[in-house]
Amino acid sequence: MAASSDTLADLLGGRRGAVDATVPPLAFLLAWLVSGREIGWGAAAAVVAAAAVCGYRLATGAKVTAALGGLAAVIAAALVVVYTGRAEDFFLVRLLVNIVSGLAWALSILIRWPLLGVVVGAVLGQKARWRRDPDLLRAYGRASWVWVFGQYTVRALVFGALWLSGNVVALGVAQVALSWPLVALVVAASAVVLRRSLPSDHPGLRHPRA
Repeated sequence: MAASSDTLADLLGGRRGAVDATVPPLAFLLAWLVSGREIGWGAAAAVVAAAAVCGYRLATGAKVTAALGGLAAVIAAALVVVYTGRAEDFFLVRLLVNIVSGLAWALSILIRWPLLGVVVGAVLGQKARWRRDPDLLRAYGRASWVWVFGQYTVRALVFGALWLSGNVVALGVAQVALSWPLVALVVAASAVVLRRSLPSDHPGLRHPRA
């Protein structure tokens, strides 16, 4: 297969995305614990951490929309937790994002525009040419289900259960455990599904066949 699992990891978040996703929640959790469970200190620490990550990403050439999007998500989480006064609600935005993402990926498969193909095809400069290849379309659809159930559904179930129980520390730990380790597992699994879903004579992701 032309695209490696490392390539898929870079396209769909990868190590950089995992760092961006875990630093602000950890800052919130640590500040919340050290300050005697003060919501304001936790929220402020998370926003400062997210701003630092955003600044670093912009300085190192990351896309403006991606960097600012991460900062905006943390600011939204901080506003929610300050408003409700419940520390577990800092993770509510992350929970909702994973639910919506899972539904979006599932819908994309059902309408025959699997998001894995959309992203990989865009990065490879193929636009929508991959959709004219029945084998690629089928393979991307199957591999996209791995992301629906292996990542977004797992996160939604774990975050949802911990949020309902109000276990803030466990939510922070889960945020780390379900970032890069889970992404690496899902990337590897989806790469295997992609490879096995293509006929043995197929030229690979970079060469769609009409």
